Amino acid sequence: MTSPGAPPPAAASSGPPQSLRYAWYVVGVLTLVYVFSFIDRQIFSVLVGPLRQYLHISDTKVSLLMGFSFALFYMCFGIPIGRLADQYSRRWLIAMGLLLWSGFTAGCGLASTYTQLLILRMGVGVGEAALSPAAYSLITDYFPRERLATAISVYATGIYIGMGLSYVLGGVVVGWAATQPAWTLPLVGTTQPWQLIFFVIGLPGMALVPLLFTIREPRVRLGRTVAPLREVLVYILENRRTFLLHNFGFALISLAAYATLGWVPEFYRRHFHWDIRTAGLVYGVIVSVGGVAGLIGAGRVADRVYAKGRQAAVFIVAACIAGLLVPVNLLLFLAPSATWATTWLVVQSVLFAAPFGMAPTAIQQMMPANMRGQASAAYLLFSALIGLGIGPTAVALCTQYIFGGDQGLPYSLALVTSLGCGLSAGMLWLARGPFLASLERFRVWGGAGA
Repeated sequence: MTSPGAPPPAAASSGPPQSLRYAWYVVGVLTLVYVFSFIDRQIFSVLVGPLRQYLHISDTKVSLLMGFSFALFYMCFGIPIGRLADQYSRRWLIAMGLLLWSGFTAGCGLASTYTQLLILRMGVGVGEAALSPAAYSLITDYFPRERLATAISVYATGIYIGMGLSYVLGGVVVGWAATQPAWTLPLVGTTQPWQLIFFVIGLPGMALVPLLFTIREPRVRLGRTVAPLREVLVYILENRRTFLLHNFGFALISLAAYATLGWVPEFYRRHFHWDIRTAGLVYGVIVSVGGVAGLIGAGRVADRVYAKGRQAAVFIVAACIAGLLVPVNLLLFLAPSATWATTWLVVQSVLFAAPFGMAPTAIQQMMPANMRGQASAAYLLFSALIGLGIGPTAVALCTQYIFGGDQGLPYSLALVTSLGCGLSAGMLWLARGPFLASLERFRVWGGAGA
């Protein structure tokens, strides 16, 4: 019997018989696809003003486009798609998802009413639900246990590179197009400036599909059978304390992150009177650079803590980061000037990015190989519903109904982000003990060599 504080048996960290160079190539391809998914997902953050003006809608309705409409269908299709990822070709699954979400994103450029935009946004969520469960499972098959946190953190940099590009491209295109009259495009007809951006970001994603077929299923995949759904549910119930604390803990920090990501460009526009081009460019650069640094840095820190015998390394590091974010959020959103706000925004961007590689790493470590896609989908369901679905809307509701309108946005952001991070820190710290117990069950289950 292995002691709770020791690293797992050699079989668990021996890694699959694959070239690490090729494994990093696989991570590179998947990261590029992830970049495009977050460009498509986050573009609404720079379109708040144009959407409110053209569609005559409130902050709350805009927030539903940012998060809830996407998260609703992402949530509904996530677990069935996760099961497919445990059973069928993961590259085919990702390829079909990429075609679907890119097509629906481009389709948003054809919408002329709020209802049409809402329905198309749901389709984007269906497509993107195919990516991460399959990607996490692929990466776990390619990497030894002691390098897994770093590998998944590199993949997760796609979140922040994609978001950064969405702010930069969105700000530039919207700022430029706003000075132009409505466009007349072949087959499409009259197109408003805000609609043009969806064609610009949606259609190029389809060109990535052939690149996915340059990656192959790892040899360890051969002969593996998908676990019956009943068996997966039994395993999750046996580890329910770990799953609840993990999923809610990381979902709450996700709530705070998506609340920030959804409203920071508008925060600068309303509170410091920046134009959307400047806000998008500044935030895009900060998110891209800070996010990548935070993810890779935290992944390496977690791997080093793990190597010292702390198997709950991902929870220890993530809980400390969530706790640090509470004062950082308050200092950012209550800052007296744009200079101070931007200084704290850099710090916040580094810290917010860090846990997004750790959450899936913990799932991969504690789940048998033939259940990982489904377990990852369950985690992403919580993250999408609570983080993306509630985060931006919570800010909008607080702004509209508690703080009295547009000028209350800084106070709403300070409240929602600090509360989310504080609760997250407590849950992630409490998850350490249950996680160690789950690792023991994993070994008893026979997963050490999986």
